Amino acid sequence: MSDFKIKVQPNGPLIVTGKFKLELQDGTVEEKETATLCRCGHSQNKPFCDGSHRKVGFEG
Repeated sequence: MSDFKIKVQPNGPLIVTGKFKLELQDGTVEEKETATLCRCGHSQNKPFCDGSHRKVGFEG
C-alpha cells in the first residue's frame, strides 16, 4: 500500500508527497515521491502545475 499526503494549496495546485504511482492519460505509470498537480485547468503541462493559476486568477 502506498503512503502519501495530498495538500490543497489555496488558489493553487494540489501538492502530493509520499510514494505513489501516477497513471497518465496515455496509460503510462510513473512512480513518484512528489508531484504538484494542476487544479485550475490552464496548465500547459497537465496533469502537472506550471503556475498558470497565477496568470488566470484561479480561486479555489
